[in-house]
Amino acid sequence: MDLKHLHSFIRIVEFGSLTRAAATLNVSQSLLSRQVRQLEIELGSHLLQRNGRGVTVTDAGRQLMEHGRGILRQVEVARQQLGQARGPQGGKVVIGLPPSVGALLTVDLVTRFRADYPLAQIGVVEALSASLLEWLQLGRLDCAVLYNPPVNANVQYRHIHSENLYLVGSLHGGVPLPDRVPLSTLGNYPLIIPSHLHSVRQLVEADAAKHGVSLDIQMEIDSIRALLDLVERGMGYGVLSRNAVLARAPGHGLRAVPIVQPNIETRLVMATPTQRPVSTITEKAIAMIDEAIGRGVLEPVG
Repeated sequence: MDLKHLHSFIRIVEFGSLTRAAATLNVSQSLLSRQVRQLEIELGSHLLQRNGRGVTVTDAGRQLMEHGRGILRQVEVARQQLGQARGPQGGKVVIGLPPSVGALLTVDLVTRFRADYPLAQIGVVEALSASLLEWLQLGRLDCAVLYNPPVNANVQYRHIHSENLYLVGSLHGGVPLPDRVPLSTLGNYPLIIPSHLHSVRQLVEADAAKHGVSLDIQMEIDSIRALLDLVERGMGYGVLSRNAVLARAPGHGLRAVPIVQPNIETRLVMATPTQRPVSTITEKAIAMIDEAIGRGVLEPVG
């Protein structure tokens, strides 16, 4: 497979238009069409569908795009490993962070990284742990911080942090929260909680089931910001780490109290791939994340 053809195909899908992709790549539309056709012949599948407004990607094309981004990223990593980037302090690292961690860590991490390694590039992607794990395996990420990931032979995990989960309520509406909420009473609170893709949801339901607690789940919201907005308006209660609340702007109308008897503890791990080498610049970025957590950027279990 010609990597240039793959790169062109990804640009076409991103822009949704041969015209705009051709202008960006500074090539003719006819050349891009031939490159896509060669990929379709090679793979034996239609990758794009033309319409009056541009192009849309087929299911096969979407799969190629997911794998293609990882392939191109790994080619870039290989070049860095072979010393073709910009010296030992150069290269690029792309890190995956859950939203609640990214809100507290990203600015500090990027600022320090740029100051220490001005010749290198850093990218940060925020998403749910399930998505980050998939992208790490596809090669789109070099490392990722994940909540409670499943066992996976393609990924190496290292525990870096633990957090207790809290019940989060509004200061302006609903039933006022006590200082602590026993797990046995968690079913008394109408919950706004992420979907089953979210590791926190899986953890809360598993611990509740273990102790015979039936949960009252009113809404499933995967956006942590939107979830907390709804909680602040008094529409329900959330179960999240306290770091998710600390990431809110000062003056928010939320109160977070620990879930006890027993605590529900969530674990953060650093994930790196086992199927490809970790670059030097990735190792330096990981060390910075460790150092930031050591300085208390994230709140520890209390």
